[in-house]
Amino acid sequence: MNLTGLKIPRFLRLSGSSTLDRLLLWAGLGITALFVFVAVFAPLLQASGAIQNPTEFLSNPIHEPPSFTHWFGTNRLGYDVFARTLVASRVAWQVVIMATALSMALGVPLGMISGYLGGRVDRILLFLMDTIYTLPGLLLSITLAFVVGKGVFNAAIALSISYVPQYYRVVRNHTTSVKTELFIEAAQAMGADPWRVLSRYLFLNVIQSVPVLFTLNAADAVLVLGGLGFLGLGLPEEIPEWGHDLRQALEALPTGIWWTAFFPGCTMTLMVVGLSLLGEGLNQFVNPKLRQKN
Repeated sequence: MNLTGLKIPRFLRLSGSSTLDRLLLWAGLGITALFVFVAVFAPLLQASGAIQNPTEFLSNPIHEPPSFTHWFGTNRLGYDVFARTLVASRVAWQVVIMATALSMALGVPLGMISGYLGGRVDRILLFLMDTIYTLPGLLLSITLAFVVGKGVFNAAIALSISYVPQYYRVVRNHTTSVKTELFIEAAQAMGADPWRVLSRYLFLNVIQSVPVLFTLNAADAVLVLGGLGFLGLGLPEEIPEWGHDLRQALEALPTGIWWTAFFPGCTMTLMVVGLSLLGEGLNQFVNPKLRQKN
């Protein structure tokens, strides 16, 4: 198969990058776009069996294997696994986007302020973020989930705190190096106040790595959300979620009922792989030093 004739958009033409790097980036972009499509159109794509089980299963619950009627089969309560998987994709995006947006909204401004002001403010914030960063992310999310309780927004809060130090450290380091540039010194000499310097001159120069962090943190957040659901935390049980479905599927696995765990697990894994490939591909794009090493 000849790949030399492929036309790559200018913003994705990675100078010095290999064909494999571009294909991995496009693969991550395609998988992520697929899950975005599913999340947006899940109400139209999924059947009514996602949240309401058919009446014939209420009196006699039974696992039904994959068929033309139920593509991914049904679970012990008669819920359609395919429908629940689609709805769970939408729920995952809701939690992940809110979690990463919250962590970004906290980490980016704090990193800019810390790197620009320096001194005592920088030392205090750096100590606080390093303390949070040393804590295991899943353990911190589990602890916060106990505190804030179940719910979509509460789960986003439980996930977001562990990602704040990552945005803070990256933005702080960039701010520390950029603030010594001549254009920053010129703005200060012309009487620009710190807020104007931060918002107008520094912001766009220190956020190049933020999209990469966003995608990688989103991939990790999908796994952590699944872990919380598997432990019975994060979201209420009536909301379709991959981790909760995997937990319920454990009871049926010894009897040969594989589909209730296989399809949700594969779907969650595919979303994580897509976001990870997209993040690594973007990292190749925004970091020329990585391309020079290849």
